[in-house]
Amino acid sequence: MSDITDEDLYTRTKALLEPGDIELNGVIVHTELTGDEEPQLHQLTLEVGEHIAEHAGFDPTDTYVYSGNDDTDFGVNQHQGRTLDDDEFVWECQQLLREGTHDVVFYYEASADQDALVSVLDDDGHRVTSVLGEE
Repeated sequence: MSDITDEDLYTRTKALLEPGDIELNGVIVHTELTGDEEPQLHQLTLEVGEHIAEHAGFDPTDTYVYSGNDDTDFGVNQHQGRTLDDDEFVWECQQLLREGTHDVVFYYEASADQDALVSVLDDDGHRVTSVLGEE
């Protein structure tokens, strides 16, 4: 697990995890992807979403990504992983272009195995910051 590399982004992500209907944790995936690398950003989102689903106890093949382009509750670079059977929430992310490259903030139910998730993302070569909702 990487150290906090962007204190402001960490603080903003932590605020997204504030107590609500469900307890949440998150990860920030730091990339070198620029605004011109949309296909790679999309692929990264899918791959990380599959890892989150798996570590949250879902079969990744039973989930899909809802981008909500026609939904006024969603931003352009905001996506959700949901289950095929009943549209159950699995994860949500926001793709943020900061200083020319993307950071992708994911959050999901805190019951997911945070340590294992961060470990597999690290093993995949991603720079990751873990963000725990309740510390």
